[in-house]
Formats: sequence, C-alpha cells, structure tokens
Amino acid sequence: MKNLTVLALLVLLVSCQQPTKEVVPEIIGYDISEGVKAPLFAGDLANVQVWEQYIKAHNEKDLQTIQSLNAEKGFKVKGAKGKVFKSSEEHLNFLKNWFESDANPKWTTNFLIANTFTTKEGVVKQWVTSGHNLSLLVEGDTLKLNQVHDALIVNGKVQEFSVNERIVSE
Repeated sequence: MKNLTVLALLVLLVSCQQPTKEVVPEIIGYDISEGVKAPLFAGDLANVQVWEQYIKAHNEKDLQTIQSLNAEKGFKVKGAKGKVFKSSEEHLNFLKNWFESDANPKWTTNFLIANTFTTKEGVVKQWVTSGHNLSLLVEGDTLKLNQVHDALIVNGKVQEFSVNERIVSE
C-alpha cells in the first residue's frame, strides 16, 4: 500500500509540472539595408571585446595588433569623408602615415552595442555599433569629432566597418 501511495504521489508531481516555455529572442531594432525590414537581435558580447581591442590598438598606434584583428580576405573600410579602403594593407598604410603625423588621434569610447541579424539569403551577421569622441591636432589646434562606427565582426576578426562623424561644437 505504501508503494502505491508513493507511486501515486510521484505520478501526480510529474503530471503537475509546467511545460517549459520556448525562449524567443527579443527584437531590439531593424536593419533595412537590403530593402527588407529584417529584425535585429542582441549580439554576442565577444564581438564588443574585439572592437574594444581594435580601438585600443588604434590609440596605442599598434599596427601589428590592428593587422592581426583585420580579416585577411574581403576587408573593407568606408571612411567618413568617402574614402574606401579595400584591403587591410591599404588601411594599414593610411594609419601608418596618420600615426606618424602630428595629428595624434585619440578615441574615447561612449557606447558599444552588439547586434545580429540574418540576411534574406540566411547569412547571420554580427555587428558592433559604437560611439566615440575623437580628438586630433590640426595645425596646432585640437579638433574634436564625434564618430559612430558600424563594424562587422566575423570569426573574431574585423571584416568591414564604416565611420560617420561630425565636428563637436562647444
């Protein structure tokens, strides 16, 4: 009798368990770059770490680290003034000249947002959108810019990024 009571209680407990709910990722925005409104979801924070390391390497003028973080194939940069770099080598040559000049660029990060979306072809893309203050010397005066970067991170490497900027007015 005792065994039947225990068995009945066990069956009752198992049958009273609530079914687990399916976890549905929350939409944090939309990408419309392909002409289709595709949902954006929170991305992998490991990509934020890659971008933080990339900005730190720029502040330290560490071309070797920058090169190690650039994708080997298909790397591209869309600069704020319309300049497009179509290879890591082209980008590094520009940075070498800039870092050797009197400009002394320094970035201060304001925000970093990881997001992910799936293209209409089914390709998952991981982006980091970040905001920075950039200060540099121009003819002896400090110029302050506000920049927004959108960086595509693939397998821990910077595949491409774009820079949008405006002059900060005091």
